[in-house]
Amino acid sequence: MNKSELIEAIAASADIPKAAASRALDAMVESVTDSLKQGESVSLVGFGTFTIKERAARTGRNPQTGQPIEISAARVPNFKAGKALKDAVN
Repeated sequence: MNKSELIEAIAASADIPKAAASRALDAMVESVTDSLKQGESVSLVGFGTFTIKERAARTGRNPQTGQPIEISAARVPNFKAGKALKDAVN
């Protein structure tokens, strides 16, 4: 499912116009992104939790040349599915 298909599903489920569903989805994504940028986690009970994980700097290898390269530390987004979502999928 891509973004436009998700917007159509939201509009049909909530009985609202596609434009309103699109704005709602964009607002949700923006809110989650802003919270993660500030280092906060976002918990949606029954769905899951969005968090930020710290990835340490490490030495990797260039696959073409085999030369070692330094990979810098990074903050990466992480999602952990909630119990209700896991149960629904299984």
